[in-house]
Amino acid sequence: MSTEPEPATEDTAHAVDTGSETPGTAEPAGAASDARSDEPAGDGGEAAAQVSEVEAELAAQRIERERIERRKAEKQGPIDAGGKLSGSAADLLAAVRAVESGETPAATVFGAPEPARRPAPEPVRPPRPAPAEHSAAPAGPVGPAPETVQSVRRVLAEGGAPEGLAPQTAALLGEGAQDALRADPWLLLRVAGVRPEQADGFARALLGAECGPDDERRGRAVTVWLLEQAALAGHTALELPRLTATLAQRGVPDPDAAVQSTLAEGEALAFQDALEETGARREGDQDEEGEEGEERPVRVLIGLERYALAEESLADGLARLVNSAPKQDGSAADWEQAAASAQGSAAELIRAVAGHGLVLHTGGEASLAEPAALLRAAHALGLRAWAAAPGPFGRDRFAALLGAAPAEPPSSEPEASAAVTVTGLLTGAEGPGRDADGALDLDLLVVVDAPQLDVEAGALLAESLPDGARLVLAGDPAVLWSVGPGRVFADLLAARVCPQIASRRPDPGPLGELVSGIGIGELGQVEAPGKEVVIVPVRDAGEAVHRTVQLVADSVPRAIGVPAEETQVITPGHGGAAGTRVLNAALKERLNPGPGRFGGFDPGDRVVHTPVPGRVLPGRVVTADAEGLHLSCAGETVIVPRDRVEGSVRHGWALTAHQALGGRWPAAVVVLPGDAVQALSRPWIYTAFGRAARHLSVVHGVEQALPRAVADIPAKPRTTRLPRLLTPQVPTAD
Repeated sequence: MSTEPEPATEDTAHAVDTGSETPGTAEPAGAASDARSDEPAGDGGEAAAQVSEVEAELAAQRIERERIERRKAEKQGPIDAGGKLSGSAADLLAAVRAVESGETPAATVFGAPEPARRPAPEPVRPPRPAPAEHSAAPAGPVGPAPETVQSVRRVLAEGGAPEGLAPQTAALLGEGAQDALRADPWLLLRVAGVRPEQADGFARALLGAECGPDDERRGRAVTVWLLEQAALAGHTALELPRLTATLAQRGVPDPDAAVQSTLAEGEALAFQDALEETGARREGDQDEEGEEGEERPVRVLIGLERYALAEESLADGLARLVNSAPKQDGSAADWEQAAASAQGSAAELIRAVAGHGLVLHTGGEASLAEPAALLRAAHALGLRAWAAAPGPFGRDRFAALLGAAPAEPPSSEPEASAAVTVTGLLTGAEGPGRDADGALDLDLLVVVDAPQLDVEAGALLAESLPDGARLVLAGDPAVLWSVGPGRVFADLLAARVCPQIASRRPDPGPLGELVSGIGIGELGQVEAPGKEVVIVPVRDAGEAVHRTVQLVADSVPRAIGVPAEETQVITPGHGGAAGTRVLNAALKERLNPGPGRFGGFDPGDRVVHTPVPGRVLPGRVVTADAEGLHLSCAGETVIVPRDRVEGSVRHGWALTAHQALGGRWPAAVVVLPGDAVQALSRPWIYTAFGRAARHLSVVHGVEQALPRAVADIPAKPRTTRLPRLLTPQVPTAD
């Protein structure tokens, strides 16, 4: 690893990613979506007959809502808003109250819990989403009625809240939103970017003397808000003691009552999980006369229904794949011949897929050649095989790998590609579409960059696969986890419910050596004779920005031969003195100066577009007119309406690490300003450094915090339930 001592010759800058690890760190209104994994906008710029990205996303959301309603109907003891729990849910709530009041210890109340999920005697196919062609058409006007927005605006003004929140609030609360706000001002806390202290001020202005910290409505609102913040940090549920402690810190006088009220109103669900492996009940737990054996400790979890049901659906769908024999596509001899023609662990992967419905594949960047070999072998066997990535960066990267040794997709369309995005696959904008039953019309699906999958996307994928299909989840377990809640890939690796094939193909060169060392907690010196790795020390954030611009615009093109448009800057967050905002402004001034006539943008600007929350699409500005900002994204024209530009388009020369996930550029400049110390962790550094294919410049201003983070700061833990939901349903793999 070489060091560049002269400030005038090499420079780097990078954007830091925050808002996905700790509740409350996301920047209001836009940060959550900015940090999320990339997804394409589909056919947003085609003729009117084509489904736009927003319409496709709305269709997917409608499918998700219908699925949740089906799951709710199947549950015993339905919960009516304002009513009380019944059936087993009432028993659980009573147990929670007894534990939290101190009347009964948790181990006594939950001494012999039932498994988290009851294993079915045989896999049952859940209802599938409707075919995309029937569900993708818009259901009507998007957004609330103008009169509703006006009514909400008046209520917000009366309470001293920003009137600009009116459209979002009206869309969230629906018709009668103004009356709902007057009846419960803390509903404002459900709007993205609003914090408890702001909702409290709004409530005081509307309620006057009736407003108090012990108001039941406030307790419920803060409880739901904390669970939403936990979801932003990746948790699908929170342990009850942690939730009540945090409620107390937020000024809720009786946290137990707040949780109980939230459960009773059906705004959250409670679960009990045994604190041990939840496979078959241990011998001796219950004797022949039914007497209970030794008590087992449990943990009580509270979670939002949306994520709880998604995690349960994901477990059910994956269990169906594991427990079902895959379709006999090709003889055993054909599969063995395909495996014999492959090399190393690629052969192991093909053999595992031949006999199993779910297979996990792990490895670094070079290991992607093995799923590519699997896809080519599957096509040769006549399977309808497709690859999907969570975002367009990963899709395009894998498509380029397939292009190096072509693997024709099973499609008659001349421009069809075997690599698609997860969103495009689910909405029908890309890929094979759906069969008459609503299942994806394929035999094998390989998901690359699988650590980016959250529980909701994972659940939709698992439920959309036809009976007998095979699913391969492939990815690098050392990268950052999904921005959305859950840690699907890591949980499956830990659960050991299916074959796991670890690639033995190392990433080559000095960059491969550096990144591989970081993955095991070692930041070592590497020999970089071709300046593959350059360290650029800086004293402060101002120097970091200056050096970054110089690196991108001058030093890297001149010394390495990589032009500025093929160099990506990565930094820990959007804010700060060297965040994406500051870096993008400086890079624009150097690379594409202009007056920013349309919302700060000019033709030629490099941008990232967020058509819907959590979907980031890279592109460039083409022009602007009365319709809006015209972008070129993945070869398609996307028009962003004028009123959505500010909230959904950012400059893209500098990204956060989460925004860059799935991508790989000839050169990357990682900026580590002094104020980024708290954001650093081993997965963050591994992910950021791993975006470089040929050259990495590190603008280094954190001194010894960098090696400390690599050695001592692993991924922050997430509370999830997937392993405990899976293990009662499937046998543990050897």
